[in-house]
Formats: sequence, structure tokens, C-alpha cells
Amino acid sequence: MVPFPAAEAVYKTRLGCYWLHYAAAWELDGQVLKDCGETEMGELVQTVWMINSAQERQLMDAADMLLDARRTCKPIMDLPEDLRPNNLEEAYFVQDRMSWAYEAIGGWKIGAPTPDATPSFAPMPAAWISCSGCEMRGLTHRYRGLEAEIAFKMGKDLPPRATPYTREEVIAAIASCHPAIEVLETALVDPAQASKLTSIADLAMHGGFVYGEAVPDWQSIDFTKESVTLAVDGTVRVERTGSNTSGDFLRLLPYLANEGATRTEGLKKGDWITTGSWTGNTLATAGSAAEARFSTAGRAYLRFA
Repeated sequence: MVPFPAAEAVYKTRLGCYWLHYAAAWELDGQVLKDCGETEMGELVQTVWMINSAQERQLMDAADMLLDARRTCKPIMDLPEDLRPNNLEEAYFVQDRMSWAYEAIGGWKIGAPTPDATPSFAPMPAAWISCSGCEMRGLTHRYRGLEAEIAFKMGKDLPPRATPYTREEVIAAIASCHPAIEVLETALVDPAQASKLTSIADLAMHGGFVYGEAVPDWQSIDFTKESVTLAVDGTVRVERTGSNTSGDFLRLLPYLANEGATRTEGLKKGDWITTGSWTGNTLATAGSAAEARFSTAGRAYLRFA
């Protein structure tokens, strides 16, 4: 375990560290940085995050408990109340602590539950990224949730900067667009019955990412009219049109490049970014084959061992 100084905690990111001050609000160059908490209605609201050594220890214990549940395939109902994150930034702390166990980060998943909602995002371990046609092996595939998504691969670095990147600048930095399947896994018996922030802390249920071939001339696609099917073992389980929950899902990309930059330390060439579900969560079983097929953007498929 990494030793932490008494006065401040090192919060490890993919490429470096930033500091969380125990005795005051999280600050950078004298500016108080604010984070999102959650109201009783499930809405994200801005709060100032403060952390002390006891809270940091509890969050690390929460990460270890979630990791153990995933590794052993012995899911838990929820984290104990004293270990549950109280806001989005604490959930992100747990995510990042979990991601250390899987080493290199290959990209980010980002989404929003409604067109007006604040996005949230989570790291995707590079070891869990595969091309279409792969077979998903290993004991860690227990839950086997499936979501059809549209993903992007970055072609240029977008380092943090004082002036926010425009939407046009971020889109210009994209190398390619791809159909994709996000595989969902969880440390929880039933994520719907657990605390929302626990589910977010659990790597936002991320368990794998499978991408299809690059889409030619993707910027000409009207994604509000794009239809998608998700089939399991040849049977279409979901069929929808223009159904990404974020609405204009391209808005997620500048959010990640700008608001997300403190945590990600900037988007990097080669990063994958997947932009949320079009089909909801569809469960498969061992031995199942699954295909996400978009009307214009192509298909991605996989099989569970």
C-alpha cells in the first residue's frame, strides 16, 4: 500500500498525481474546486469536497471490498453504510483506487441519464478492451450485462489548458468512430437495489469494451435517426432509434476534455471514449453470442466462453 503523508493525500490518476487537502477544500492555484453530490431526487448538485485521513481509509477499504467481490465472484448487496461514498468525487476516488489493480487505462466511459443531466465517467482498463469477434473468457464475467454504444478513438492529445476546448476542437482530434458493446460487470448482487453512488464507485459497472470497425464519414450520420438492435444468440432483445440517454451524446466529449481534465490529466492519442448506452442493460449468459448492429454505424459482436 502506498503511504500517504499526514497532511494531504496523493490521489493517483493515470498519468500522475494531484493533491487532496485534508484541512481545507480541494484547491489548485488558490481556486476552490467543486464537485457534484446527489440530492434525494437523484440529481447531481455542486458541492465542495473535503476529506480527512479516516475518510480516505474508508474509501480505500470500499475499493478493496468491491475488488474482492469481483475477483471472487461473490457479490455483495451493497457497501456497508460507513464505507459508501457520499458524493460523486468520493465515488471517483474509489473508482481510481480500483483501477490501480488493473494497471494501464485504455480510455473512458462517459454518459448521462438524460439530455440535461451532468455527465459522469469512469476509467476503462486497457486489458479489458478487445476488437469485435472476441471471446470473453475468465471467471470475472459473472453478470454479463450488454449495452450497444458509439465509441471514439482519439487521434491527438488534448492536454489540460486554461481555455476550454470547443466542441469543434475535440471532434477534430478524433481519429475514428466505432460501433461498440460495453460489457457490464459488478461487485453487487443487484445494482438496482444498491446505493447509486456505490454502483458508480464500482467502476460504473464497467467490465469490458468491444469495438467494431471504424465508420467511414461518421460525421454525416444523423444520430437522432440512427437505429440499433441488440441481439443475443440470434434473437433481437432490443430495437431502438436515436436512443442514447444523453440526447446529443457528442456533448459528452468536450465535457470529458474540459471538466474531466483534472482527473484524466487530459485525453491522449489512442484513448477510447465510449459514450453511453443506446439499448439499456441486457443480460446474457455463459456461452451466449451477442451482436450490436447500428443501421449506419456498423456492428460489433462477441461471445462469452
